[in-house]
Amino acid sequence: MSSFVAETSRRLPRGWAHLAFQFVIWMGFYVAYQVARGAADRSVADAFHNGEWVLRQERELGTLFEPAVQRVVDTSSIMVTLTSYTYWLSQFAVVGVTLLWVYFKHHQRFAGFRNWLIFANLVGLVGYILMPTAPPRMFPEWGFVDTLGQYSSINHDSGLIAFASNPYAAMPSLHSMDALIVGIVMFGVVRSRLAKALWLAWPAWVGFAVISTGNHYWLDVVAGFALALLTGWALRRARTLRLQRA
Repeated sequence: MSSFVAETSRRLPRGWAHLAFQFVIWMGFYVAYQVARGAADRSVADAFHNGEWVLRQERELGTLFEPAVQRVVDTSSIMVTLTSYTYWLSQFAVVGVTLLWVYFKHHQRFAGFRNWLIFANLVGLVGYILMPTAPPRMFPEWGFVDTLGQYSSINHDSGLIAFASNPYAAMPSLHSMDALIVGIVMFGVVRSRLAKALWLAWPAWVGFAVISTGNHYWLDVVAGFALALLTGWALRRARTLRLQRA
């Protein structure tokens, strides 16, 4: 057992203490998320008002296509399964696995990857507090369907998920934002052309999945992508200025 621990420690880029500290950082983010959720839960009326505002904007633009996308996807059990699993796994499981992979395989890129995710998510959480927004699935009168509620054994009313998730966190889409960050970073570190192509397509697929399951408007997805790019630019700019002053 001692030899196993010694061998594992040797393979850790900066030791057990540094790895444990990374988990502490993410637990801190989880606490911040729950604070944002609590603030949004106290603004249910505002959340529905903001959701209707997004719907009206899309209708005026002639781009309220999400119900049509849902109707097409809901005709295929395979597509329902794929988009549902993508929704549940993309934000936490995929983000967590890719963070660990970069930590061990490309450690020099890890800090930038981690900081980008944390900074972007914290800005997104501020958005949830300032603009709580009910997701499309809460507006059946507009033609939306709660795909997960109808076809999945796990949905937003399931015990642990109901406790941990924020029901009024549509704008911006952190699923899409995280997917773009992950896609960009992984595109830069993987070697094969196939892997690069898959990671380049990942954000688009996640955006499609969150729309087709009735959890986000397309404007949420665009806002999530924009937030990922803006925070990435801000962090890069801050790093450049810091190096110039050094």
